[in-house]
Amino acid sequence: MSLFRVAALLIMCGIALSATPQNSATTPAAKPDDIPKSIAESVSGTLQFAEGNFLGLAEAMPEDKYSYIPTVGKFDGVRSFGEQVKHVACAQFAFFNEFEGKKPPDDCEKGGNDPAKTKAELIKYLKDSFDYSNRVLATLTAANALDRVEGRYAGPNNKLQSGTSPTSTDS
Repeated sequence: MSLFRVAALLIMCGIALSATPQNSATTPAAKPDDIPKSIAESVSGTLQFAEGNFLGLAEAMPEDKYSYIPTVGKFDGVRSFGEQVKHVACAQFAFFNEFEGKKPPDDCEKGGNDPAKTKAELIKYLKDSFDYSNRVLATLTAANALDRVEGRYAGPNNKLQSGTSPTSTDS
């Protein structure tokens, strides 16, 4: 299992454990206006969940910790926190470029070619990547849901399946 997947799993476990338990007896039923009205709305929840949590984490991390790399254990060659933020942003662009049939950015494993380096620049890059991802995912319809997607990030797959798993990467 890649270090990124382990880190993502740990983040998700932390989020799940910190969530306030919901009592179904006290949780109001969904209103008709809350129900998704399109395929895109139906599958966008995963992306929006990841966006809120990862962006929240990136914003909460102090700037002087963006260069943090663990030193105890087997962490040779891993990304710093800032490099991981940049990688996720680049991978989001790459994934949804392929969703649209476009060429993804080069070198996302190393953060791509975007010049972002400071916390503010990296957060802007991350926000831009999620804004782009949400705009592209909003184009998912019944007519194009089974269109083939090719590439190392989003494919081989179809748009519907790709739209339900954009936040996972192998690196």
